[in-house]
This record gives sequence, C-alpha cells and structure tokens, in this order.
Amino acid sequence: MSRRRLLRLSLTTVAVVVVVALVAVVVSATIVVRRPLPEVAGEQQLPGLDATVSVTRDERGVPTITATTAQDLFRAQGYVAAQDRFFEMDYRRHVTAGRLSELVGENEDALAADKVIRTFGWREVAEQEWDLLQPATREALQAYADGVNAYLDGKDPGAIAVEYSVLGLQTTVRAPREWDPVDSLAWLKAMAWDLRGNYDAELERAASYSSVGDIARVDQLFPAYPQDLNLPILAAGDGPVAEVQQAAASTEPLDLGSSDLQEAMASAAAALAAVPHVMGDGEGVGSNSWVVSGEFTESGKPLLANDPHLGISAPGIWEQVGLRCAEVSADCPYDVSGFAFAGLPGVVIGHNAELAWGLTNLGADVTDFFIERVDGDATLLDGAPAPITERQEVIRVNGGDDVHLTVRESVHGPLVSDVLDLVGVSTAPVPDDAPGRGFQVALRWTALQPGRTMDAVLAINVAKDAEDIQEAAALFDVPSQNIVFATTDGHIGYQAPGRIPVRSTVPTGPVPSNGTWPRPGWDSRYDWQGFVDPATMPRALDPAEGFIVTANQAVLPAGVGPFLTADWDYGYRAQRIRELLSSATGEDKVSVADMGEIQVDQHSPFADVLVPVLLELDIEDSFDDDGQELLRTWDRVQSADSAAAAYFAAVWVDVLEAAFADDLPDGYGPSGGSRWLEVVRRLVDEPASPWWDDKSTPGVVEGRDEVLTRAMVDARLQLTAQLGREATDWRWGKVHVAAPEHPVLGGSSLPGVVRDLMNPDPVAVGGGSSIVDATAWDASSGSFAVTAAPSMRMVVDLGDLDASTWVTLTGASGHPASVHYADQLGPWSRGETFPWPFTRAATEADARDRLTLTP
Repeated sequence: MSRRRLLRLSLTTVAVVVVVALVAVVVSATIVVRRPLPEVAGEQQLPGLDATVSVTRDERGVPTITATTAQDLFRAQGYVAAQDRFFEMDYRRHVTAGRLSELVGENEDALAADKVIRTFGWREVAEQEWDLLQPATREALQAYADGVNAYLDGKDPGAIAVEYSVLGLQTTVRAPREWDPVDSLAWLKAMAWDLRGNYDAELERAASYSSVGDIARVDQLFPAYPQDLNLPILAAGDGPVAEVQQAAASTEPLDLGSSDLQEAMASAAAALAAVPHVMGDGEGVGSNSWVVSGEFTESGKPLLANDPHLGISAPGIWEQVGLRCAEVSADCPYDVSGFAFAGLPGVVIGHNAELAWGLTNLGADVTDFFIERVDGDATLLDGAPAPITERQEVIRVNGGDDVHLTVRESVHGPLVSDVLDLVGVSTAPVPDDAPGRGFQVALRWTALQPGRTMDAVLAINVAKDAEDIQEAAALFDVPSQNIVFATTDGHIGYQAPGRIPVRSTVPTGPVPSNGTWPRPGWDSRYDWQGFVDPATMPRALDPAEGFIVTANQAVLPAGVGPFLTADWDYGYRAQRIRELLSSATGEDKVSVADMGEIQVDQHSPFADVLVPVLLELDIEDSFDDDGQELLRTWDRVQSADSAAAAYFAAVWVDVLEAAFADDLPDGYGPSGGSRWLEVVRRLVDEPASPWWDDKSTPGVVEGRDEVLTRAMVDARLQLTAQLGREATDWRWGKVHVAAPEHPVLGGSSLPGVVRDLMNPDPVAVGGGSSIVDATAWDASSGSFAVTAAPSMRMVVDLGDLDASTWVTLTGASGHPASVHYADQLGPWSRGETFPWPFTRAATEADARDRLTLTP
C-alpha cells in the first residue's frame, strides 16, 4: 500500500460498504449525503458572544466574518470552520495525536502511523507550547475551540459529516470529542513535518551509499547549488547578514571504515514513511512567491504573488476566509483576508489593509539522524554512558484490542528505529572502531522543542511594516519559511524566520558534519551547538533590483550568512520567474494579469538541457523517430495539449531509469525533480561517464548517446501503447492528471458510489516538476500523475486590494454534497483565478448569503 493511501478501507470493509451503500443510494442517499450541509443564511445562536457577528459568503461560499471583539471574531471563525470542514479538522487532530486507529479502526497503516507519531510525541510538545504563548494567543485559541464546540453541541456524527456515516459501516462511530485549543497547536507539528527540509536527502544519501559505496560518487548525485546559473534569493549585499559566516562542513579527507548498520538503519526509513503527509511529501513540495516594487507596476504600488506547492487532496489544504473587526483598534486589531487552515485561528497567507505576505518553504536543515551505539539502557557518548529514557503509550483501536508501545529516547531524540523497520539510513559510513554493542537511530528535529509559532501567525496577521515582520519571524520557529511582503505605502521585503541548528565543523570525522549525512551519536562534536540568532537571519528591504523571488532556491551566495542547509531546490523555477520579471519590468508596467500569467508559465528547463542533444542523435527507423520529430518544432512548453511534452516526459523517465536506477537501492529511484535535472545537466557534457552505463545490460558498456537514443525509441513504444499510434495525437494532459483524493475515503478499491461522492473527477493539467506551473510528478513511480501542485494561487495588488485575485485547489467546503466542494478545481486547472474583494463595500457587494450569529 502506497504512502498516499495510508488510511484506505480494507477489502473486507469494502464488501460491507458496497452492500449498504447501494441500499442507501436507493432509499435515502440524498438525506444521508445532504444532511451535514450547514445553514449559511438566517440567524443562529452562538453562546459566549459579546455581540452579534455577521458572516457573509460570496458565490463560491467563501466566508467573511465581521465581529466587534477579537474573541467574538475567533469564536465565529471556529464555528464557521466546523460548519464547513469539521471532518477534515477531526482527521488532522487524530493524525497529530497518534490516534488514527481510534477513527478508522483496525488498519495496519493507521496503526503504524500512530506508533511513529506517539514516538515523536507531537501532542505532548503541543501541550508544552500552551504555556509559552502570549495571553492574547491563548485567548484566540480558546475562543476558536469554543466556537467549534458550539457547532458540535447536540449534533450526532451523521449530522456533522457524511464521512462518519460511511465509517459507521465499518466501526463504531461516537460523537467527536470536544475541540481542545491544543488540537490547533498540534496541527503545526504536521505542517512542520511535511516542510522539514533535507530529511529525504539525508536518507537518500545514506541509501545511495549502501549500493554505491563511495561518498564521492554519492556526492555526484547531490551536486552543489549552481549559483553561476540560478541566482539565490538575495545578493551578498542585500541584507544585514552579509558579514556573518559559519563553517558548515568538513573539508578534510574522510576515514570511512566499514559499516555494520544494515539492519538497524533499515528500521528508520520505513517507520518515518508511515507518517501520513497531510500537506504533501516528496517530489514537488515547495512554493513560488515573489514581490515587485511599485516602480515597475501599473498601479504604482507593489504586487505580490504566491502559490504554495503541496500535496493534492479533497478537500484542499486551504480554507479561504476574511476576518474583520467592525472597528479596528488595539483591542480588536484584525482586518485580514487570505488562506487559513481549518483548525487554526487566523490567516496563514494573505493580506491586511496595510501589508500582504506570502510564504515559501525555506528548506532549512532542521532534522538530523543520530546513529546511536546502545549498551544496555544507555547510549555511549564520548566514551561514557548517556541514559535512554522510556515512556509507555497506549493506542486505542476502534473495534480492536489496545496496543501498548514503549517509546525510548536518547539524548538526541526519539529512537525511531524502535518503531518499525528503517530502510535507507542503513549503511551510512561508520568507522570500524565505533563504540558500543548495537546500533539504534535517533531523530533530532527542531519541532520537537516547544515554540511560539502560533504567536507568530497572529502577529503577522496584524503586521504593518518590515519591523513587525522581523519581530514575528523571530517567533516563527517551525516550519522554517521564506516570507516576502509588501506594504500599501510602497515597500517590498524579504525575511527568513525559523529555528535553525548550529552545527560545528568536524574536520576528521567519518562523514561531513554539515547535516547532509546521519551523524555519529557517540561523538559530541556532532551535537547541535544551539540555534542561529534570529537577528542574523537573512532579510532585505527595497532591494535595488526592484523585485524579490523566492522559489525554494538558495537564500544567499555560498559562504554568506548563517549556514541554513546544503540541500536547496536547484533554482530553475526561481530563475525562470526572474527572467520573466526582468522582461516584464522593461518598458511596460506589470499588472495583476501579468503576475497571474507568470504563475502558470509552463516552459520546461529539462527540455532546455536535453532537447538539443536528443535532436543530434540518429534514429533510423521511420516509426521510431516520430517522437523525435515532435521535438524539432516544440516550443519546450509543457502544456496539457502538447504531444511533444508527453513524449519528452516519457524520454526523461527512460533516461533516468537507464542511467541511475540500476545503481540505486529499491525505493530510492530517481524522482526526476530539480536535483536530477542538475545531475543530468552536468553529465550531458560527459558522454563517457560511468553513470550512463546501464548495469542491466551485462557485457555492454553504454555511453550517453546509446542511453538517449534507446530512451527515445522506448518512449515512442510506450506512448504508442498508452496513447495510440499517431504521435501527433498524443497529449500531455491525457497522462498528466490531477486527481485530488479524500484522505480516508479515496481508494480505488472503494465502491464507485462512495468513490465518486468523495473524490472529484481528475483534471488534465500542464506543467510539471521544476516548472513554474509546478504540477509535480514522480519519475520513479511508473505514473505521470500529479503528486503535488499549486495548492492555491494569489496575486495581491497593494494599490487596490479589491483588484487582487485568488483561487484554491478544490473549493471552500469540505462537504462532498456541497456545490462548493470542488467548484474551483476546473478553473484552477485552466490557470484561472477569481476576484478577491476586501474592502467592506466590495465584500458587501459580493455577498450571496448572510448568516447572523447572536449571543
């Protein structure tokens, strides 16, 4: 069962669901499905309010909430979120508390996830954060929870969400527990997990070493960021951190020795792979965001664009909402609109009346695996015992027996290799004389230390200028994000927040000490040495260039500023955006429409690297060369209606398979994203490199041209079988589809009536991995289907906030029977956006439904 289908119903359950669901279709399907739809007009009572609250909704069901006090505002936000998306909220809190088995019953994957998350202790960390928060933040969280619980009060599960009715055919479904403010805080851990930086690269390096056996060759698969080709976010002189430097990696020869970690480390990757990714994971998770100075815009004020690339799901990740105090004051300072998370008060990305902000994943290295030498009930550290602590966890299984779990932690973090089976870190290089009797693997991660990210979220909601953003960023512990911002008085800026570990240089250790490889836990030289001072984090205000682009690329030139990571996105999206902005900011002025067109740009940097070489090769057979002929006139745009784009994608898969997959262990094949683009770009000029040789053809040593020619021929045959004989009839969108799935009821094994209800119809899309229109796909998966995509798109006009635009992946509602469950999916797939009214007059004019909440 794949990671993306962790919580699908078992085949036995499906048999029951088929029978009952068919009866329900005949007898009372409409009642069952439509029963949870909330009343969005008229008057309803919300206990605890100080005064009436207005909730208007536009034609897409997006709410704008207006209240007289901050507490009323957040109480109403919780109420409205529960109206629209409570099952999503309930699912998320079961994930973050390690209680999935309580929700879905006996399910092997759910239990595996529960074990790992209990080992991490997400919920316990969230509980510790409560006391760190400002009183106003705790009040907001409590008010939000009170609003959620007011909506739940007196309702049976089937009246809250149809998912409970379906799950009730398999398990006992009881009334949901009351929402607790800590449920909201725990959600931040799931966010941090899915946006955690180079965790996958660290695993992949170790896994690659297990088959390649040479650190230097492994490093060729993880090349340095190409700063001569793709610029970082900031130039060396853009920010105040330009003079701050920190050594990050060993430059001395490495004494690798041998490794006996095969079994111990094989337990860590499988354990961590069991964690559900509520925001997406792997290839394509990232974001684009940029801001342009008013000097270059039609309005004379800044423009800001953002489109986070996350996993696709139904409902989508984001909840669009407007939050407004009737009179903005120090006691009620909110007048903000944007994208929120169901279950969390406030807005995560958006704008207020004076400032707009966007987020992209910084990608800082905030996790490290520590290889521990275990001796009894202790690990060894600098030759002395360091205690292992233990705690007991009980996992309740709906309809099954309780599961008891012993969680152990070293001084570096939870021993994840205790939980399941851990593949990948297994053969990280370790000296022959490493101390101890057996290996275990601990995970150190900044999010397992309590922080104040929730304070930061609400602080950004009311920020007015660069100083406010910097103060909020100092609290934004996890996940570490790039913040771009713009103000209505004409400023643009950048700020990097996050709790970033400081690592010492170890000149003669067995592995580099910069966080790119698992670390020897018995050597304190590899321990974290504190965290980067927030005052030294990169930032900039009104750079001379007139725009700032963040798309997960390097933040600053190498050697400048605090060390953040060695594993960036390789910057091809960012550089394409820079090129388009440089062109657009010439004689013409940039408009909101121009920004939107850049967001859906589908030019392929992969084609720029490979197509010139592919066209030089000879394919003698007239049938086999039909695909190559498509490339001769291709504009290198990966559009949904392009035949050449489909062919090129198939060629890319075959090239990666032949050149690299045979050298790597199972489960670690080349995914085809920006790192692999950079690897191939560097190898194209080395036609005799050993990497080109396909080890699956014994007795034959291939070079570049043989591999590329065979890839073109094989791709022609593959697409003939898949899309038909006539190459000109192929279409990229026929194989590259976005299919948002429900996290619990999304499996193909479900009966059609349930599957069709819960999962929107797939849509054809253009774009691809490392393309600005970042509809990513995994080249190692055997499918071209979208794995991550722009989860929303927004463009904010700081000269006229009502001229801003937005769209989300699916729709405003979490109820499958709602017309707003997926009404934005089609427009989203075509690159369309909707007007985003903000002012009171504009939101009133746009209102279609009005609900009045009374005390």
